[in-house]
Amino acid sequence: MVVAQPGEALLTKELPGRLQAWRTAQVRARVEGIVEQRLFEEGSDVKSGMPLYRIDARTYRTSNEAAKAELAAAQAVVNRYRPLVEMKAVSQQELDSAEARLRQAEAALARTQLDLENTTVPAPISGRIGRSLVTEGALVGRGEATQLATIEQIDPIYVNFTQSSAELLTLREAIASGRWKKADTRRMELVLENDSVYPLPGKLLFSDLSVDPNTGAVSLRAEFPNPKKDLLPGMFVRVRYPQARADQLITLPQRAVQLSPAGASVMVVGEGNKLTPVPVRLGGMSGTNWTILSGLKGGEQVMVEGHMKAYPGSVVKPVPWSPTPAAAAATQGK
Repeated sequence: MVVAQPGEALLTKELPGRLQAWRTAQVRARVEGIVEQRLFEEGSDVKSGMPLYRIDARTYRTSNEAAKAELAAAQAVVNRYRPLVEMKAVSQQELDSAEARLRQAEAALARTQLDLENTTVPAPISGRIGRSLVTEGALVGRGEATQLATIEQIDPIYVNFTQSSAELLTLREAIASGRWKKADTRRMELVLENDSVYPLPGKLLFSDLSVDPNTGAVSLRAEFPNPKKDLLPGMFVRVRYPQARADQLITLPQRAVQLSPAGASVMVVGEGNKLTPVPVRLGGMSGTNWTILSGLKGGEQVMVEGHMKAYPGSVVKPVPWSPTPAAAAATQGK
């Protein structure tokens, strides 16, 4: 048994979420051609600007050389016409036409130079590159900028999760009324799929200003450092974070609370040591314990273990409950 006593509690919430890369960039071909070479190892880390693919550049090199020749010829005409205009041997209109052709030749050279540069496809950002979506010999860039690969930056990494708008409303009302105090959300925990706790804390970035009409939930996002790249985009996780502090709130071990479709309840030792079920309204978690918002006034003896053997109305001998060393350590660490 434990005695229900109001005390200071840190209310925490644990919500499911998915990891998302901090930045994602698609590597795309900007010119049409045959892929000649892949220059990276799939799954490796790449730096921004690092060449990733080479596309057959022969056609673009030829066009570039032709554009250079056209520019040189246009420049020569302009250089010849300028002194002749002063001598009235060439009209101003002829010079203007020659200078217009020069500007067109300059633009054509710039375009062919850019196309030639784009035959080497660079990494748009630094990060970890996935599998190549094309192989050597593939024709890319015809009619569209073909996606070649994807790069993701995963340090830091985002986790996206949602919370019921009703829960958030209750929380804000309690804080606004002064019953609870706002908690520091700069230190959040991440629980991985194998139930282990990620060693590095994260921080809450933002919550949406609108409620999803389909789910009645608000979207939230947190950020976690990921220096060893242990966290990968798409992983399922649980986010555990503090929401509020309360000075006078009853907390009970999880084992003491029975959950059913009808709601939550606890077994209280009443007069004559008889067990009586008492419905309670649960709040969030405080460490490993449930918080009790209503149903108990304080001072009640609540049964923690033995629910399978006991039943309402049975007589019991109350014995103080002693948590296991692991449970006690977990509770003290919160």
